[in-house]
Order: sequence, then C-alpha cells, then structure tokens
Amino acid sequence: MTVPERPFLSVVVPVYNEEAVLPEFYKRLHAILKELRDLSGTEILFVDDGSRDDTEKILTELLRWDPSVKVLQFSRNFGHQIALTAGLDHAKGDAVVVMDADLQDPPEVIPRLLDKWRDGYEVVYAVRESREADPWFKRITARLFYGLMRRIGNIDLPMDTGDFRLLDRKVVVAFRSLGERHRFIRGLTLWVGFRQTGVFYPRAERPAGTTKYPLGKMVKLAWDGVTSFSFAPLRVAIYLGLVVSVLSFLFGAFVIFGRFFFGQTELLGFPTHGWGSLMVAVLFLAGVQLIVLGMMGEYLGRTYDEVKRRPLYILRRKIGFDERDQSNES
Repeated sequence: MTVPERPFLSVVVPVYNEEAVLPEFYKRLHAILKELRDLSGTEILFVDDGSRDDTEKILTELLRWDPSVKVLQFSRNFGHQIALTAGLDHAKGDAVVVMDADLQDPPEVIPRLLDKWRDGYEVVYAVRESREADPWFKRITARLFYGLMRRIGNIDLPMDTGDFRLLDRKVVVAFRSLGERHRFIRGLTLWVGFRQTGVFYPRAERPAGTTKYPLGKMVKLAWDGVTSFSFAPLRVAIYLGLVVSVLSFLFGAFVIFGRFFFGQTELLGFPTHGWGSLMVAVLFLAGVQLIVLGMMGEYLGRTYDEVKRRPLYILRRKIGFDERDQSNES
C-alpha cells in the first residue's frame, strides 16, 4: 500500500442530541488535527441523526468559522450505523476516521491510528484496553457478545472493539459497494478484508450527556451483528424443533409404556386416555413448525427488507460541501 506523501484526512462523527458534549469534543478534535502538520488538509464531517436538542445550532456555529467542518443532516433519526454509513458515503479523505462525539473515544488516539496506517495497514481499529468506565452489566454483556461472535460468526471480531477506527480509501470504496440494509459496521469493515491491526487505548467516561445506546438498541445491534455474519440463529431454531420433536416421541413412548404394560389409564397423575395421544400430536407438530418457521422467517424478513430497495437514509440538508464534494445519496 502506498500512502500519499501529504494525505487528506476525513473524520466522520455521527451525532444525536449531543449538545452537552459537542463543544468540548470539537475543541479537542480541532486541537489534535492542528498538530498534524504532514497532512494536505482535513475535514470534519458531522452527521446529524435527527437531533432534537441544540446540536444543530452548535454545528451551525462551527460551520461559520471553521471551513473544514461539513454537516449532513438527516430528515429524521435513522440510527447510528446508518449515520456512519452516510459519513463514509460522503468522506473524500485518503484516510477516514470514524468515531463518536461522546469523548469515550478520545481524539488523541487519531495520530496513533495514522502511524499504523503509514506502516501499511488499511484498517486500524481502536481496542479498548480497559472498560472500567462502563457499567458492570455492559462489560459483562459485551464480553459475552464478542465471545459469541468469535465462536459462531464468519468474521474474526477482535474483543472490545467498537466503531472507532481508521479506514484507507480503498476500504471505504469497498464498503460503499455493500448494499445491505441491516448494518453492523465494525463487522463489515472486517469482512471486506485488507491488512488490519489494532491500537489499544483506555476508554474514558462520558463527561456529559447520556448514552445513545440503551439496552434495546444494544440488543438490536448485537442481533444485527449475529444475523449478518452467522446462520446460528436459524440452526438454533432447527435444534429447538428437533428437541421438541424428540421429546414428543419420548412422551409418546412414556404414555404407551404406561398404558399397555401397566394397564393404567392414569400415570403419575396425568390422565392418559385420549389426552396423551393429543399432546403427542400437538408437540410433534409444534416442533415441525419451529423448524420450518425458524428456517424461513429470518431469511424472509431480511429478504423483504432488501427487495424494497428503500434508501438507507434521506438527507434534509448538506452544508459546507462544494460541487466537487457532492455525492449520490444512498
């Protein structure tokens, strides 16, 4: 890989109701970018994911005095992964850093990401060397998720990595060719391949504001990750159906054994006359239905989302872009 002598750097930052932390984030990011003397230029591309607080007002102020700031504003909230996608669609850098604005991913790590990129790596992901700032429940569930993905997924997802990473231009171009609806970006940027490595950093506490990933969104993101890179959920449905079917046969044998070998119409408190054969039939059919529905349901639902071909996002405004920067909306 050949790195330009004076590369152009893009920083993609999705924001959603981040008025409490956005000024401090920009101050620290701007200071770091000013220290990078060997770049031909930089751009900070904020993606406003339908914020309802004063985030838009703060971004407007930044636009007035910093020409490197650009803003994509969604027509509504489309979600964090889609906001990252929009930023990558419009970033023009030779290297593109994607990160959140909550300052748990510190801008001071960016020079280290660039150093690894100059060493020849095309994807440099940031690895959290400690998660003491996260609640214990999040630490445990995150460890379980990463362990599960490493076992059942068809990608080698590094432990304790988020979306904070640097992507080479060729990786961004490859990523743009992926058209799937349900996105797990940290998995997709691994799936495209290329030379990859990690940089360790301590994850800080959020200095202000509240997390935009409550339990429900975390579960959805984890589900998108599992279903995008593994058929394990379908296999679980199959195994569950098989188990239920086997249990129904065993129960049938239990009923027959008690009825014909002991001549009892009641066994262990259960009336076996008529009721047993009915339950065997119901359990067997339920097992078969789980097998069939488990195999069809996930494929059908995701196929339905794909064939609708709705755009991933709709932009309300693009601010700070000149004509050369205009890109087709996804």
